[in-house]
Amino acid sequence: MKIAVVGATGRIGATLTRTLLGAGHHVKALSRGGPALDALVAAGAEPFLGSFDTGTGHLGDFFQDADAAFLMVKTDWTNIHGHYPTVAQRFVDALRGSPVRLAVSLTAIGSEVGGSTGHFESFHHLDRTLNGLDAIDLVHLRAGWFMENMLFFADGVANHSRIGWSLAPDVALPWVATQDIAALAARELTSPTGQHRVVREVGSEDLTMPEVAALIAREIGRPVEYRFVDRNRPEVEAAFLERFGTPERWLDDSLTLDALNSRRVRFHDSRSPLPTRMEGFLRDVWKPAYLRSLAGRQETETFFTWCAQD
Repeated sequence: MKIAVVGATGRIGATLTRTLLGAGHHVKALSRGGPALDALVAAGAEPFLGSFDTGTGHLGDFFQDADAAFLMVKTDWTNIHGHYPTVAQRFVDALRGSPVRLAVSLTAIGSEVGGSTGHFESFHHLDRTLNGLDAIDLVHLRAGWFMENMLFFADGVANHSRIGWSLAPDVALPWVATQDIAALAARELTSPTGQHRVVREVGSEDLTMPEVAALIAREIGRPVEYRFVDRNRPEVEAAFLERFGTPERWLDDSLTLDALNSRRVRFHDSRSPLPTRMEGFLRDVWKPAYLRSLAGRQETETFFTWCAQD
């Protein structure tokens, strides 16, 4: 089976590509080039230079000899809501007339909800555009919150024993590790169901931020507090705009958190268990980053670290 993978050198795409190659499939790997693509080629992938995110390369040719495709969009924070519809249309234009009959698209929790939901709104547009591909069976992998996002809080815990964020303390997020998304995508691509439209809600376990803080405290052997940061406080917005981001990013993040805190955005169906649990992720991936911060090798201060300060 020949499978075209968009974003083949990214965190999810690289794992997916290696998984498919290991199972004996031919993988066409889309990338802008560099050592990461060279490594995939050495593992057996067929390279294709280009990017649907930037519109570079002969994208009309990418799917022309493939049986199936994996699709994902890289967020452009300089064009938060214009980027996803543009890339989605590039996917549609390149897939129409191709031999591809199955596509697996990485989307997100909340993509079924219309209206102003922050970053989730971008995925809503992505799904709707791709659904216009009448001749292609389409699987929407509606992913929960990435466990890897916990890395943003490592400096705050190392320096202040605290996580500061604006997710309400009683809201449980569905967390998922990117390696599990790659494994599920590989399974969907290589074991098609023949259904025309499928939605898979992808999350390992639902946890509130106080529950995650308690797991971290147990892992590192010291108390960790979760602080809810009220984004309606003028001084919080002022600090963000002065030091950390743009008005567009502030608005998008605020709408995203409002959608979660109001529970407009949530999972609805039962999910199959996934291998990676938060406890194991914290031990294997998060704790090494925390130890680097603890040793004084933290990055430049971020808004998350600022929110964790005394």
